[in-house]
Amino acid sequence: MKTLLHMDEVHAYYGAAHILQGLSLQVGEGERVALIGRNGVGKTTTVNTLLGIARLGSGEIRLNGIPVRKALPYTPAQFQVAIVPQGRCIIANLTIEENLLLGSASRHPGPWNLREVYRLFPILEERARTPGTALSGGQQQMLAIGRALMANPRLMILDEPTEGLAPVIVDQLADTLERVTRQGTAILLIEQNLGLVARTTLRYYAVEKGRITSSGTVDPARLHELHSHIAV
Repeated sequence: MKTLLHMDEVHAYYGAAHILQGLSLQVGEGERVALIGRNGVGKTTTVNTLLGIARLGSGEIRLNGIPVRKALPYTPAQFQVAIVPQGRCIIANLTIEENLLLGSASRHPGPWNLREVYRLFPILEERARTPGTALSGGQQQMLAIGRALMANPRLMILDEPTEGLAPVIVDQLADTLERVTRQGTAILLIEQNLGLVARTTLRYYAVEKGRITSSGTVDPARLHELHSHIAV
């Protein structure tokens, strides 16, 4: 199994603030992995380090087996890694379809195109000419996922995708991620909703104070054991 994302003893900073303090994880081809932890422990910084938003101080990052010396916002896309960011980042002055087409800029071949994304999310086709920010929160999350799929990623990283969503929408999101992974796309799910973690991932890493403190298999029958990693 090829490793798509490898982070080894990564230290990352915002200015002088030392956030990641030796974080190590990896995601292989076709894997479904969760990254869990309380707010403020470094989960989003893990993503931002891949985007060059947080500064890599030391350690090693490899994408598709290639060392990344200096990450930039477009670096993950070069390696067929798509990121669904926290807050969704829908472009306000673009329509739904234009937002989706942004995802195809990297021109990687694969099964995902407008037709397939619209089959996955029919509401997006119905409102294709509507500004992306006119959608509800759940529909904007569909748009953010659809935009990521348009890049035909080998790995999709989702940062807190259930934030602000109603339980019924979270259930729909779980169904969507199950369909995506059946297509062979690996996922790294950064999430505190353990129900979604249980439905969509098989392995987990728990992060605390910028380091991985626990890892293992996700067992839906023993979620209480994971709860301690996110409880305040």
